[in-house]
Amino acid sequence: MNLRSGRLKGKMTADAASFTSSLEFDRRIFNADIRCNIAHTTMLKEQGIIAAADADKILNALKELKSEGIIALNLDPSVEDIHMALENYVTQKIGEVAGFMHTGKSRNDQVATDLRLVLKEEIEEIEKDVLNFIEIILEMASDHLETVMVGYTHLQHAQPTTFAHHLMAYANEVKRDFERIQDAKKHVDICPLGSAAMTGTGFPINRERTAELLGFRRVMENSIDAVSSRDFMAETVFALAMLASNLSKISEELIIWSSYEFRLIEISDEYSSTSSIMPQKKNPDVAEISRSKTAVLYGELITILTILKALPHSYNRDLQEVTPHLWNAVDTTRSMLNITSNMLSTVSFNTERGMELAMANFSTATELADLIVREKNLPFRIAHQIVGRTVTEAIDQGIRPENIDSKFLDKIAVDINGSPLKIKPELVENALNPYEIIKTRNVKGGPSPNAVKESILSLKEFIKGARN
Repeated sequence: MNLRSGRLKGKMTADAASFTSSLEFDRRIFNADIRCNIAHTTMLKEQGIIAAADADKILNALKELKSEGIIALNLDPSVEDIHMALENYVTQKIGEVAGFMHTGKSRNDQVATDLRLVLKEEIEEIEKDVLNFIEIILEMASDHLETVMVGYTHLQHAQPTTFAHHLMAYANEVKRDFERIQDAKKHVDICPLGSAAMTGTGFPINRERTAELLGFRRVMENSIDAVSSRDFMAETVFALAMLASNLSKISEELIIWSSYEFRLIEISDEYSSTSSIMPQKKNPDVAEISRSKTAVLYGELITILTILKALPHSYNRDLQEVTPHLWNAVDTTRSMLNITSNMLSTVSFNTERGMELAMANFSTATELADLIVREKNLPFRIAHQIVGRTVTEAIDQGIRPENIDSKFLDKIAVDINGSPLKIKPELVENALNPYEIIKTRNVKGGPSPNAVKESILSLKEFIKGARN
C-alpha cells in the first residue's frame, strides 16, 4: 500500500525515506501494534462499525502475523513505519478489506498507544528487578547487624556505624526509586487510542472498551493531548536517571572501599579485571563502567526534554525521535541495575578493618560530648568545645582515642570551663567504644542491631505489598 499515491505525486528519495523511517526502533513495538489493532478491530466489530465477517478476517490475519513474528513483515524503509508494514501484511493476506481496521484511528493515536503499552511492560520488569535488588541488600544487612565500620561525612571519619546500617541507606534510596518509577507508570497507564489524528472520530467508537481490552486504567481525556504528549517518557527517564544516580553512588563506594587505602571490602574476581602490564592489579572495572553509565541516562533525559521543548500542539514528527532515547535509557538502566545488584551480592566485608577504622580517628567524639551533656548537664556547645580540645591535644601528644581517660578529660575541662568533670572512668571508656556507641543509637532509623532489624522488617513488608 502506498499512502503517497493519493495526495503526493512521486516517491520519496531513498535517502529521505531512510532519514524519516522509524522502522529501526519500531521493532520494539511490533507485538504492541498487533495488540492495538486487535483491540481496535474487536471494538469496531462490537460497535457494528465494520461488518463482523470483515473484522474476523482482519483478526485472523493479525493472529497469524503474531505467530509468524516480525520476520514476516516487509521492513523496507520506503514503508515508513511498523504500522504500514503491518497493514500491508494484512492487505496481502485478505485484500483491501484490511483497510477497515484503520477506521476511526490514525497512526498518531496508534503509535502513542503502542509506546505506552510497551513502556508499561518495561517498567513492570524494572520494578521486579528493583524489588529483587532491595531483597539482596536486606539479606546482606541481616548478616552484618554487628559488623562495625566508620561512617563518613565529607569523606572524613564521622561516627561509628555498622555495615548493615550503611546497606540500609542503599535499600531506602532504591525504595524511593521504586516509588518514583511507580508514579511514572501511573502516567503511562492511560489509553490514547480513539483520539485518531488529533480530534477523535465521527464513528461511534467505544474508547473505554479498547482501553479495557488493552489493560489500561483509563482513557486520556483530550484528543490533542493524547496524540502529542510524551511527558510520560521524560518522567520515566527522570525516574530511571535518579535510580542510576543511586546505583552510581553504590559503585563509587565499592570502588573506594576496595582500594588498599580503605581495604574495607573485596569485590569478587568475577566483577574485576587485571592490568595488561601490572600483574598485581585487581581493578573494579565493572563498578567503574556501571558508574559511567549514569551519564547515558542523564544524556537521554536532556535529549528528550530538548526535543519536546516548544513543540506546538498537536502531533509533530519530532516525537518519533524521542523513542530511541527512551529505549536506550530503559535498556541501560536494566543492565546497570542487574550488574550492580549481582556485584554487590558478591562483596566480602573486612570486619577487622572496619573496627580498626572505627577506632582510629576519633569517630567516637560525638558520643563523648553527649556523655558530658547527660552526666554534667552542660550545654552541648561547651561539651563540644571540651571534646574538640581533647581531640586536638590527643593528636598533638600521639594519644589514641581508646587511651583517653576521665583524668585527661578533666584537665581540658578545667582549662575551658574552670572545673573538672569527674565522670566515672567506665562511662568514658564506653563512650569511646564504637560498638557500645552503636548499641545506644536505638532510635528509629539508627544503627543499633535492633533498629536495623526493624528497618529490615519494614522494607520486607513494603516488598510484600508491592508484589501483591
